[in-house]
This record gives sequence, C-alpha cells and structure tokens, in this order.
Amino acid sequence: MSFEVALPILIPLLTGALCVMFWRYNAIQRALSLAGSIALLGTSIWLMVSVYNQGHVVMHMGNWEAPFGITLVADMLSAIMVVLTGMMAVAIAIFSLSSASPSHERFGYYPLMQLLLAGVAGSFLTGDIFNLYVWFEVMLVASFALLILGGERAQMEGAVKYVTLNLLSSAIFLSAIGLLYGLVGTLNMADIAVKLGQAENPGLVDVIAVMFLIAFGIKAAAFPLFFWLPASYHTGPVAVSALFAGLLTKVGVYALFRVFTLIFNQNVDFTHEILLWMAGLTMLTGVLGAAAQFEFRRILSFHIVSQIGYMILGLALFTPLALIGGVFYIMHHIIVKTNLFLISGITHRLLGTYDLKKLGGIYKSKPFLSVLFLIPALSLAGIPPLSGFFAKFIIIRAGIEANAYVITGIALLVGLLTLYSMIKIWAEVFWKKLPKGIDDTALTEGRTSASTVVLYIPVVLLAICTLFIGLNGQPIYEFAEYSAAQLLNPAGYIEAVLGGSQ
Repeated sequence: MSFEVALPILIPLLTGALCVMFWRYNAIQRALSLAGSIALLGTSIWLMVSVYNQGHVVMHMGNWEAPFGITLVADMLSAIMVVLTGMMAVAIAIFSLSSASPSHERFGYYPLMQLLLAGVAGSFLTGDIFNLYVWFEVMLVASFALLILGGERAQMEGAVKYVTLNLLSSAIFLSAIGLLYGLVGTLNMADIAVKLGQAENPGLVDVIAVMFLIAFGIKAAAFPLFFWLPASYHTGPVAVSALFAGLLTKVGVYALFRVFTLIFNQNVDFTHEILLWMAGLTMLTGVLGAAAQFEFRRILSFHIVSQIGYMILGLALFTPLALIGGVFYIMHHIIVKTNLFLISGITHRLLGTYDLKKLGGIYKSKPFLSVLFLIPALSLAGIPPLSGFFAKFIIIRAGIEANAYVITGIALLVGLLTLYSMIKIWAEVFWKKLPKGIDDTALTEGRTSASTVVLYIPVVLLAICTLFIGLNGQPIYEFAEYSAAQLLNPAGYIEAVLGGSQ
C-alpha cells in the first residue's frame, strides 16, 4: 500500500495534536512546529519522487476499493502542490520563531497552523469530491481562528468578510455536490468522470459545472467575488498573512484545475469561455485595486487577485503549453508572494507600520533587505531572468498560439501595472528618506538583533528558490510539463484509481 500519500496529511495532524498536549509550553510548541514542518517537506518530496516514477500514487483507506471507499490520489500536480506546502510550512515555522507573539502562542497559534496545513494537504490529495469539501471546511475553521488571533477591530472586520464569502462558497459547493451525486450516484472523482460522460442531461451538467466554477472561484479570489481577500489578508499576524497569501487561494485554483480537466471536460467551449472572461477581469481588477493602495500588505493582497488571473488563464486556454504555464505560474507565485509578505513583516519590525507614507530609508540602512525585496518584486512583475518572467512568457506565448490576442494584451498590460506597484513600494519604502517623526531606532542600530536575523532566514531561502527557477528553470518546466500531460489525459488518473472496476 502506498502509505506515503497519507503522510503529508497525518504529519501536521499529529504535530498539531502534540502541540495541544504541550499547550502551556510555547518553546516546545515552536520546536514541534518546526520539526513537523520539516517532516512534512521531507515526506512531500518522497511522494513527488514516487509520483515521478509511478505516474500516480493511490491509497484506498481501509482497503475499500474505489469507488466505494475513501481514496487518496497523488499525480504530479498534487505532488507539486504538497511539496510547495511543505516548503512554505518550513519558511513560516522559522519566521514564526521570532515573529509570533506570546499572546498568539497562548491561544493555539501552532496547533491551528498545523491544522491548516493538514487541510491544505488533504485538499490536494483527496480523490473524493465530498472529502474535498471536508478539507475546505477544515481550512476555513483553522484560517478563521488564525485570522482573529489578537482580537483587534481590523482583524474582526476582515475575518467577518472572509468567513461570510467563504461560507457562501461552501454552501454553493455542497449544493453542487448534492446535485452531482443525484445525477451520477457516486462521490469518487474518477468514477464521476466516467459516469458524467454518459449523463443524459447535458444541460444539468453545465449548471452543476457553473456552480463548481462559482464555488472554487470564490475560494481562489477570482472576479467578481474576490473582495474578501484584500479586506482580510492584511489584518492578521504577518506570518499568517504570508501563509494565506502563498497557499489558501491556490487550493481554489488547484480545485479548478482538477475538476475542469478531470470531470467537466465535455463542453469545453462553454466552461472555458467563462474561465477566459473570469481570468481577464480578475487580472484587471486586482492590479487596478493594487495601484490605488498605500498599505504594504494591502497592495500585495490585491496582487494575489491579479496573479490568480494568470493561473486561471492557463486553464482557460486549455492547450498543453497553457497548462504548463499555469502550473509553472502557480509554483513561481507561491514562493514569491509568501516572500513578499515576509519582507513586509521585517519592515514592520524595523519601523512599526505598513503605511507606505510612513516608511522610508531602508535602502540606506538595510541594503541587503532591499535587494531581498527586489528579487521577488521584480519576479512578480515578470522581469528577466527571474522566475516570473518565464511563467508569464509561457502563458503569453500560449495565448498568442491560441489566437487569444485580447486576453494576451490584457496579460501584458497587467504585467506593466504590476511593475508600477512594485516600483511604488520600492520608492516609498526603500528609496525615499524616512519621514520626520518616525522612530528609526531599530533601523539605524549598528548591529542586527538575533531575533531579526531569524526573520531573514526564510526570506533568503525563498529568494534563492526564485533565483534558481529563473536561472535554471528547465527542471521546473519539466515538472510542469509532466503535470500538464497528466491533466490532459484524465484516462490515466481514472485507470490508476479505478483499475479494473470501471
């Protein structure tokens, strides 16, 4: 039995349980969280190697064969996502050693973080559509609790908007599952894919597809129901914001990729035309919203929305090159966006604010931090030779080859406007002089404290990853190519899960 597919879920659950056992001992919880995150990354890499060698790794829980039991499935896309989850878990665990406040730690910061990671990994690895809903709810509970740690007014307001829209998404998702089960009589995604192709009511199939599109679109913060994200992601502790920015919306994107390549692939002209419009409007609204902001994390939050549009565009075009670009873009963006949020946390540690108008002088005092900002910022804008350039290049080339010139033009325009936002942050935070009246003690002190050095470690590691992908992108491209080939051949997934029971 391929038990390695269950480990990325079991390890954070076990780590979270151990953290609860040591509720009163924050130091032990920190150590457990870091050790559990490293173990999650290690087992995720093991799973990816197994997928690379076998094509698919499947585990039937309780030895109940599909479609009757619960199935865990890993193909290359889910393996990539779980590895990235492990990488971000390690980065956030290290950053939290210095950034998590004792008050947050006392109220379950580390158990909640591990529960969130289990929900994310479970969403990537489940082969059952109802269990995907269950893992979404696990994420929602853990993320809501993390978002309100501290109980500040801004946090509570952001959390209400966050949970309201996500509960709407969950209600639509659950309704769609009910209709789908009534139509095909199964919840296993591979079995649904087989039976949906034989459905006698294509109109009802299209309605259910649109319901899934809306539910996952809300989770991914796609147009038009994206406003919960920039209203909430900037309100929580910075490590929480970074983890949310890197992973949570990508679960929605992953669900779109999974469902609209495996299950709803009968009427591509209809579903993917909607996805195409959604991608373009998501890119535009996100980048224009970012251009109007002057709060560091709020700008980055709006850019999560705009960059989600590029990923959805890769799915919407639905060509091999476009899917490669979509997967490549997901890998690049998770690393870059997490890093930018962590850097915003360091600037807050130095100057005590996220308001661009009250920041400045960092390049003169902290040139190393300034360079660390430029790497992910320019990568996000698509400047060569960084990872974002190749991600955008693949998608734009796929758009041109598909004769989708309007959406390709929008993607190029959004790239320019993204560069404008990154230049604005650079000019306001790093280049200009520090405004008068701002306490610059932490900025000008000659020696960097040990706690601040800890904050730099994950930022440096993620910056190295960004440079590696940009300067040596061929292995990453090959993983994305492998993933795209599997997505375009759902028969391989179905055969791996159902075997001879089709």
